[in-house]
Amino acid sequence: MFLNNEQQIGLQFYPNKVLNAMVKGLPNIKWSSEYNMAYISNKKQNIGLLFNTFRGVAWIDGKFFFDKKSKQTCNTLIAVEKVEHWKAKVPESYINKLILKRYAENTVNTYCSMFGQFMMFYKDYHANELGEFEIRTFMKHIILSGKSDSFINQMINSIKFYYEVVLQMPNRFYDLERPIKKEKLPKVLSKQLVLEMIEKTNNIKHKCFIAMIYSAGLRRSELLNLKVEDIDSKRMTVIIKDGKGGKDRLSTLSVHLLTLLRKYYKEYKPKEYLFEGQKGGKYSAGSVLKVVKAAAKRTGCRQTVTPHMLRHSFATHLLEDGIDLRKIQHLLGHNSLKTTEIYTHVATNYQLGIKNPLDTLYLKLK
Repeated sequence: MFLNNEQQIGLQFYPNKVLNAMVKGLPNIKWSSEYNMAYISNKKQNIGLLFNTFRGVAWIDGKFFFDKKSKQTCNTLIAVEKVEHWKAKVPESYINKLILKRYAENTVNTYCSMFGQFMMFYKDYHANELGEFEIRTFMKHIILSGKSDSFINQMINSIKFYYEVVLQMPNRFYDLERPIKKEKLPKVLSKQLVLEMIEKTNNIKHKCFIAMIYSAGLRRSELLNLKVEDIDSKRMTVIIKDGKGGKDRLSTLSVHLLTLLRKYYKEYKPKEYLFEGQKGGKYSAGSVLKVVKAAAKRTGCRQTVTPHMLRHSFATHLLEDGIDLRKIQHLLGHNSLKTTEIYTHVATNYQLGIKNPLDTLYLKLK
């Protein structure tokens, strides 16, 4: 990157407590809001410093800031054990391309896991020796094994990524048939049930993130990535950074939730992430699911409730309150209005006026 009229080395890496501490310990390290990453001056001594600092801890893709053969200004850090784990299962070029294209860590893990299964199926062959016939044969095996449509689509994406992106082969050779898209209606909770889930949860942290998922329409990963500074009480917005597809967006902040958050902050004093585990760092995705399920169970609800159902409920309740579909699209972070239109099939009524759905619960149901 080029900042302050000088070449800089950008440090991009997946969230990791050890790497965070090591990066912060580098001399003259700075933060760029423009590039959303830490950086250090691109000098020979700093390049040596980086390799010495992270040797044995993280793999450094140094070709991005060396000379002609690979001189650029950004490098990627990822926990060395993860890279070594996937290198034993998929080609190194596959991992490198995923990292260079800045795919999310979960996507990297999913793609490597999926493509690793494909390579294991043809373990006596190199992936470059396989063609469309072998790919279709493997996909037939996957389909007959009873895998879900979602799994099949992810598998196709992981295979296409290698041949079409890593090897840059023509798309037409790997235009694989995908499962017929089933239009399933989103599962939506009633306003009364959402309110009961929040009010019958005594733990203030759990109460806050149930209310946060619902009142801001968050995905579970977006909730876990929230930091303390992402709550803007002056503008009454929640700042969602690096959501699905790497997009940032704003959502609404409930007045009632803000009161709860202030109480929660005084009690827990989170340091980095808004919701942290007992030992610090990100709260676990599995724990969020357990808390949401337990909250629904306390209300007497018989169906299994997931965090994503709270997001579906957020969108549906806004639509029922008369909020324009395009505004809901932006709040949810959907690329296409067609994705948001699914909620028109489950919304029951429309009313004029805009208010955060959590606030309307307290106005109408108390």
